[in-house]
This record gives sequence, structure tokens and C-alpha cells, in this order.
Amino acid sequence: MFNLLIALIVIASVLLIVIVLAQNPQGGGLSQGFSSSNQFLGVQSTNNFLNKATWSLVGFVAFASVITAGISISSTDNTSSDSEVIKNVQAEQPASQAPAASKTANPFNAKETK
Repeated sequence: MFNLLIALIVIASVLLIVIVLAQNPQGGGLSQGFSSSNQFLGVQSTNNFLNKATWSLVGFVAFASVITAGISISSTDNTSSDSEVIKNVQAEQPASQAPAASKTANPFNAKETK
């Protein structure tokens, strides 16, 4: 599911780039080729379509990104954390024997007083 959403986001992003580049805010772009107003897809219809397609793709990319982030967060919650792994490894290792109290080293190399 995660990989499918990532693929759809990439496809929608590429389409969004193409649609935005096809638009020209000064009336050029794809609508420049349709000079006659009584054609099937005239200037106004082309601008409306490109505008609606742009906002639809932006909405889809935003929505899919939020869903993908939610899936990513929930999948990392199910994995064990490093501290749990360390605890499990330490529990499996045999406990090392502590040195006897009389054989402990003096870290300051001072003579012991009794």
C-alpha cells in the first residue's frame, strides 16, 4: 500500500508539472492555439480544464502525502525499539561473575587503610 501511494504521488507530480507548464497566466500556453471561440475546446474551456486539473492534482498529492506519512509512522511503531533489542540481548547473555570484594582494584593507587 505504501509503495502504491508513493508511485501514485510521483505520477501525479509529473502530471502536475506538465499541466502547470502548459498554462500561461497571460493567456498563452495551450489556450493560445485555440484562437476561435466556437471550437469544441475553446480558450475558456481549456483554461477551466487546466485550472481544475491543477487543483485536483494538488489536492490528491497533499492528501496522499498525509496518508503516506500516517502509514509510515504506524509501521515504525510496530517495530521494536533499539532499547528493547538491547535488553533482549543482555537477558540472553550469561551474567558475568563479579570480582570478589577483597580483590577490587584501587583506582587511585593509594594504600588501603584498615
